[in-house]
Amino acid sequence: MAKLRVVPAAPPVISNSDLRSQVHFCAQTGQIWLHEHRMLLIHAQAQALLRKELIDTLGMARAQGLLTRMGYESGVRDAELARSRAQSLSDVDAFLTGPQLHTLEGIVKVTQIRLELDRVAGTFYGEFLWENSWEGQWHRHYFGIHHEPVCWTQIGYACGYTSAFMGRAVLYKEVECAGMGNEHCRIIGKPVEEWEDASAYAHFFNRESIAEQLIDLQTQVVQLRTSMGDKEGLPADMVGNSPAFRAAYELLRQAAGNQITVLLLGETGVGKEVFARTLHERGARSQASFVAINCAAIPADLVESELFGVEKGAYTGALASRAGRFERANGGTLFLDEVGDLPLAAQAKLLRVLQEGEIERLGGQTVRKVNVRLVAATNIDLRLLVKEGKFRSDLYYRLNAYQINIPPLRERKEDISPLAKRFLEKYGAIHGKRLKGFTDKAKRALLTYAWPGNIRELQNMVERGVILAPGGTRIEVHHMFSGFDERESSEFGLDSHGDLRSPATDRSQELCDAVLNGVMTLDQLEARLLETAVDKSQGNLSSAARMLGITRPQLAYRLRRLNEESSASNGSAHTHTSHDPA
Repeated sequence: MAKLRVVPAAPPVISNSDLRSQVHFCAQTGQIWLHEHRMLLIHAQAQALLRKELIDTLGMARAQGLLTRMGYESGVRDAELARSRAQSLSDVDAFLTGPQLHTLEGIVKVTQIRLELDRVAGTFYGEFLWENSWEGQWHRHYFGIHHEPVCWTQIGYACGYTSAFMGRAVLYKEVECAGMGNEHCRIIGKPVEEWEDASAYAHFFNRESIAEQLIDLQTQVVQLRTSMGDKEGLPADMVGNSPAFRAAYELLRQAAGNQITVLLLGETGVGKEVFARTLHERGARSQASFVAINCAAIPADLVESELFGVEKGAYTGALASRAGRFERANGGTLFLDEVGDLPLAAQAKLLRVLQEGEIERLGGQTVRKVNVRLVAATNIDLRLLVKEGKFRSDLYYRLNAYQINIPPLRERKEDISPLAKRFLEKYGAIHGKRLKGFTDKAKRALLTYAWPGNIRELQNMVERGVILAPGGTRIEVHHMFSGFDERESSEFGLDSHGDLRSPATDRSQELCDAVLNGVMTLDQLEARLLETAVDKSQGNLSSAARMLGITRPQLAYRLRRLNEESSASNGSAHTHTSHDPA
């Protein structure tokens, strides 16, 4: 049996300065960071008022459960930092990161009384003294002496932190509490199964029954819509709710019910094949084959045999007859990706197939009927190729019967987070790794990066992050972005120190540079700002003034002054012209 390590109440060896170095205040962006997690500095009284309102609104028991779970999640987050430090510290010293963070965060002063732990064996016993508990003090302030412990957020933190650190469920009880009239608070923690009455505390760590009821109702609504034939929901492989994406998807949905030829336009990596597959699956041909071919990946001399098939002996190396993609897709859908790369000879034969519904294999004389729905896609401007004589105009008009523009990822920022979450779930399952999501800084980098490779690049980066991130942690910036350093920080929306850079700050700097470099004057900048506010408010001066943070009379005065200056300038120019000897 593994031997317990008993640690007396001695000062921890971890320096407070080391932990404080993990806290960073960024005055430029107004953000506070603990490692890679964003933190908040909140007035204790404001937090206490929120706590009181929860109790008054939800009742004591429901508020206790909600606050306990909130503390639990906070403890789990801090445990991630402690586990990362365990590589260079002993288990005990790494564990003491949590009590020190609880103190550093201003929650309560934690003093170790007794600590026994062995992560390998899974054994744990901890007893700690809490002094100056904000939660106990404010509860007494609003509700007086209570008959039960009241430091709910703090006890949730201790449970969440220790459970995440140990890798097993650990339950703490508050055996003395300032909210009960004790001088200080004292807590004891050990594995759940070692508490005889552990089941009595389980409901504080589980979602309330009302939440379960809402989820059940939501499920019933979805099932009811499905039974009624509602097809408005997005397929599993398509994720997005941005206006640009929804507009493209609505065009696809309307085209699914008929057999019109569809041309998908979009940059590389936007998901053209996903759109094509969805079009097939939601149409009448969904039970037949979906065949895809990348025209750019086939050598020019093999394109015709790949599309239309080949008979044995048609050319050197044709040792057997083989059906082409049109025959394989008969009755279903054929997806021609990068159709702009088709040679002109193949374009002529493709046009005949579309018009006649017939093909002839290369080297053959038999005419074969095919019934195929064609979906084409390209990332280049076919109209430009037509002008240059590289693409047949008659084929272009035939393919362009129904056009769908798929927006690039940079134009659908709202979809980045749900897409990243979907890819995290997918590749976590593929690679057998359980991760807790992305750090706050990684989320911001995802949202601010330009994504030149669109969804395919996002997909690849998330998979890279899943592979590199340690199991049970969160994906960090450097896990996804290869070679991330200070020189490349600007690509990810971060400043030279790796901190988050505000896009608004960048735009403000551009305006400042424009004035300082003589591109525009200060008066011109003010005039443009005032005019934009008035236009945006559709001429409502009161609304425009609110946007600018000034009063309506101040706005009216500035507009009048600008008009007078403009009139004077025009008059001066007119007078000068009328007296010009030339």
